[in-house]
Amino acid sequence: MYGGTGKNNKPLLPYANKLSNQVIGAAIEVHRQLGPGFLEAVYEEALAVEFNLRGIPYSRQHVIYIQYKNHQIGEGRLDFLVGDCLIVELKAVEKLHPIHMAQTISYLKATGNPLALLMNFNVLRLADGGLERVIL
Repeated sequence: MYGGTGKNNKPLLPYANKLSNQVIGAAIEVHRQLGPGFLEAVYEEALAVEFNLRGIPYSRQHVIYIQYKNHQIGEGRLDFLVGDCLIVELKAVEKLHPIHMAQTISYLKATGNPLALLMNFNVLRLADGGLERVIL
């Protein structure tokens, strides 16, 4: 799908980039209001509220099917799939680790989506180690 078009015939990467800016703004607002220290589920709920307030299209706990040699072998869940092309993976951990990045990359590969945001809300500021853009 990288470089392809989404369901509205919009080029995926530019559309995903536009959505990512909107999502980052929403996440900053959530973090500004709540601060660090809550469970991931709290930030997920707050972000869903913020997406609704801002008119950002999303699917929450979006099911994806994992394929191996053309056989469906399992499924996973994305915290958010925004605009059918942007994966948003949330964490509330001391710091992001390589396994979090690997998980996000695996989600990109499994879905064929071009872009993901990996967010850690357990930081003083999202801009200081709490936000990673991941491009496949």
